[in-house]
Amino acid sequence: MSAKANLISCNFSTCPSLTHGKTSLQFRIQTQKPEPRISPYKITSGVSVFSEPRILKTLKSPFQRKGRLQICRSTLKTRTLEEKDLGEGGSSKSGGVGDGNGGGGGGGGGDWTTSIVLFVFWGALMYYVFFLTPNQTPSRDMYFLKKLLNLKGDDGFRMNEVLVSLWYMMGLWPLVYGMLLLPAGRSSKSNIPVWPFVVLSCFGGVYALLPYFVLWKPPAPPVDETQLRTWPLNFLESKVTAGVSLAAGLAIFIYAGLANGDVWKEFFQYFRESKFIHVTCLDFTLLSAFAPFWVYNDMTVRKWFEKGSWLLPISVVPFLGPALYLLLRPSLSTMSISPKPAAPEPK
Repeated sequence: MSAKANLISCNFSTCPSLTHGKTSLQFRIQTQKPEPRISPYKITSGVSVFSEPRILKTLKSPFQRKGRLQICRSTLKTRTLEEKDLGEGGSSKSGGVGDGNGGGGGGGGGDWTTSIVLFVFWGALMYYVFFLTPNQTPSRDMYFLKKLLNLKGDDGFRMNEVLVSLWYMMGLWPLVYGMLLLPAGRSSKSNIPVWPFVVLSCFGGVYALLPYFVLWKPPAPPVDETQLRTWPLNFLESKVTAGVSLAAGLAIFIYAGLANGDVWKEFFQYFRESKFIHVTCLDFTLLSAFAPFWVYNDMTVRKWFEKGSWLLPISVVPFLGPALYLLLRPSLSTMSISPKPAAPEPK
């Protein structure tokens, strides 16, 4: 009676030992059960199923012509490697030309942590604005607002020069943020557009932009050439727009800087008493604080960080620093745009 035995170890913790001097293979042959069994004797060495598969030499025994010892890979490890391969394949397909790697990219945990922190900050800020800011002169605040909006004629009262400068500077900030957020600050991982928040910032300042900062999910989606030639990107990418913004901001700063000490003392008194002026000063401060981050984000999307990194310290200067960056930054090139919208791959 002839018998053949193939030792196949699949998902077992150990296999029969292979000694250096001799090979001992013991089988129990049963007539009712022709399948070979592994010898129950003590095993001197084993091969873990979690180890990499090895190619072993063909073993010969008097009971068989050729026997092959195969060690199968663990199904758990196989599944892990397959998931890893799928993850690498998905990431390679998703990343392409025009997927700007913004400064806020990262893991999902980090994104959620930043969003929660910004949301809590925004909630605390709104609570402070509505309930804790000084409000000693509401009637005078309404009068100042009408004067700044040119709703009151010339009644002989001269407005504070610093307050006037702050008012016009707040009118330029939405333009600067529009040039920083469109298109580099858009979200590709969410369907929330940025332009409504930029428009609302013309009236609400940073209080209207912070909700978008909470919802922002980088990187920015690719931009095609037709979008760059249409409104509003053609206006926001124009060097003329950036130059006019910088010149206007510089003139406003010079106008406020030429004010004498009594004007500044009066302005600080308004800040301690007026809710309108207090909230506006806080708005200007926060817009200046967030601007360097968005300068960095725009710089990385345009792949200009190595050449333009010297502008990051300058962007800390309120308004003038970001405005100077907008004037000197390169235009969106073919490296950061896609000529046509990417068509979905057939499945």
